[in-house]
Amino acid sequence: MKWVTWENIGVDRMACCWLIKKYIDQEAEFTFIPEGEQEIPNGARGFDIPGAEFSHRNGRCSFYSLIEDYSLEDTILNKIAQIVDEADTVQEIFLEPVAPGLDFICDGISLNSKDDYEALEKGFIIYEALYAMIKRNNKL
Repeated sequence: MKWVTWENIGVDRMACCWLIKKYIDQEAEFTFIPEGEQEIPNGARGFDIPGAEFSHRNGRCSFYSLIEDYSLEDTILNKIAQIVDEADTVQEIFLEPVAPGLDFICDGISLNSKDDYEALEKGFIIYEALYAMIKRNNKL
């Protein structure tokens, strides 16, 4: 299936792409449209675009929307969702100390990549590592 989001991916869009490819649609093809564009191409599913099927809801990031809508019951994914949410949305209090660092790293990956596809390749490594560390540290 084709999935579409805005270009210049950051922490939430990168996390969503990883989640989609790993847990929802292993054959996923990603398309990136200009930021601000809200028209989803026919035959594609939109995410992390205001008004898209999978976007911010109830003050939470798009990663949460995907987890909820696909009933992904994995405590590690829920922990990652909390981290991504704090990294992506305005917070008065941070409960997850790695959230600002994750946002910083994802922005750096995007800046240091020739395009969003290269950023995804690099970002997927970060999210695999995050999953592994949470699993190890929490012995889940």
